Amino acid sequence: MQVFNGISLFSILALMALGLAIVFGLMGVINMAHGELMTLGAYTTYYTSVLFLSYMPGLMAIYLPVAIVLAFVVTFIFGYLVERGLIRFLYNRPLDTLLATWGLSLIMQQGFRSLFSPREVPVPLPQWLTGAYQITPIIQIPLNRMFLIGLTTVVAIAVFLLLFKSRWGLKIRAVTQNRVMSGAAGINTSRVDALTFALGSGLAGVAGSSFTMLGATGPTAGQAYIVDTFIVVVFGGVQNLLGTFLSAFTIAEIQSTLEYFLTGSMAKVSILVLVIIALYFRPNGLFASKVRR
Repeated sequence: MQVFNGISLFSILALMALGLAIVFGLMGVINMAHGELMTLGAYTTYYTSVLFLSYMPGLMAIYLPVAIVLAFVVTFIFGYLVERGLIRFLYNRPLDTLLATWGLSLIMQQGFRSLFSPREVPVPLPQWLTGAYQITPIIQIPLNRMFLIGLTTVVAIAVFLLLFKSRWGLKIRAVTQNRVMSGAAGINTSRVDALTFALGSGLAGVAGSSFTMLGATGPTAGQAYIVDTFIVVVFGGVQNLLGTFLSAFTIAEIQSTLEYFLTGSMAKVSILVLVIIALYFRPNGLFASKVRR
């Protein structure tokens, strides 16, 4: 069960870190509002469930897939607008992007409190996700966590195909490696930046939608994961998506195991100490790609 709990935590961390790795690793933007984008996806899921309960109660069985798609679309559009209205003026200024997005995160938190409510709200699960699969008389695997693992797998495959098997992914990787030459080759680097940031934001929205299956949604829900997500990206190695997944799995499993023997706070402290020690010996990340400099 501890191994499975670790895999469940890995699913959330991987979805969050995947979007952040694209924005931070590929674009060099430190987005402190990434957790609030996750919260926006969670609220989108909540209000989708309210809409289905109020007007289409007979279709509640399919509301979650619809909510996941809507969460992606809403956060994708919001991320695109943020990039066009704010981030594009701050490229190559990491400290400025950090402060600007931190301010944006505070504004979004207060906006959630004012628009929705400061209290946390639970999101109902469809009937087919309630209950658990009985493996042995003492081991049960919750169906919602199994769905979460499957969703993470599907999203990871989709992102891989987009980045490495599509023409658009080729443009993203070209701009990442050499912006000047990409522009000279006819690639609209400004449009690539906007859509790449929007993609990372959309993935945060999917992570927020997934989060509603594990806990209640509140204005500060994303803050519980933002630090862990940055640790995953840095520990795995910037610009290495495979390293991000391996890092998320490693940290999730170690944390789940330590929580069995220690308190939750001590488990997080132990993880942070281990990451600091690892980065001391490998400052570019444990799974950083080898490049010629």
